[in-house]
Amino acid sequence: MRWVWFRVAAAIVAGSGVLAGLLVNIDRAARDGQDLGLVLANYFSMFTIVSSILSIVVLSIAAHWMRRHRGTSPEPVGIALAIAAVTGPVILLGVVFNVLLRGEPAAIAATDPLWVANLDSWATETLHVVLPLYFMLDLLFATRRRGLPWRSLAVIVSYPLVWTVYTMIRGELVPNPDGSAEWWYPYGFLDPHIAGYDSSFAYIGGILFAFLLLGVSIIGIGRYRARHAEAHDGLAAHLAALPRVILARIRSGRRPSGPSVG
Repeated sequence: MRWVWFRVAAAIVAGSGVLAGLLVNIDRAARDGQDLGLVLANYFSMFTIVSSILSIVVLSIAAHWMRRHRGTSPEPVGIALAIAAVTGPVILLGVVFNVLLRGEPAAIAATDPLWVANLDSWATETLHVVLPLYFMLDLLFATRRRGLPWRSLAVIVSYPLVWTVYTMIRGELVPNPDGSAEWWYPYGFLDPHIAGYDSSFAYIGGILFAFLLLGVSIIGIGRYRARHAEAHDGLAAHLAALPRVILARIRSGRRPSGPSVG
């Protein structure tokens, strides 16, 4: 049952990070005179935020199911697939952010009051460090994980692919809220105006390939853990039944007492 509360705690921490980031963006929009509606639309279009919100929903549903269905039976296929679908994006966004984007704060961050800077730091670390680390632990150690068929890889890859198509189309249609450009991309490495479309698509190809490898790893680990759990349960059942078998054999080998006939 402890994983119920681990998942609840992870959902709460992720929710606090999303809320903290939202407050930061609202404050910065007000101080910089930006269009609040556009700022919020951009905020909820970021891969980090979309993935974090999906994680909150999935973890909450999984925890609710575990509370309602106590025991050792594996989680339903739908829940297992949903967890796998958010595990890859959350882990990869943690890697991408810490490798490519950490240390690139917005220019307006230099004028943040202390409370905004603290909220910004909280959002950054919870969504890019704590949540990815949690999903790694969940993948490796959470109880009642179900192994998924290899065709599930299509679902795991489809979400980031759809988000990428949406982002590349939308990027040319919305202006930067700070008025510096007639376009807006959530991450610099996706912006074709910086280094051209060749560079953007090279990054996209590399990241999608990483999603593919990560998806294979997630399914492979899940299948291995499911086989191991089945073997362990089978051995436990065999050992539990062994005393009864031995007792039955002893009883069947007893001869009736009393004088023999003949």
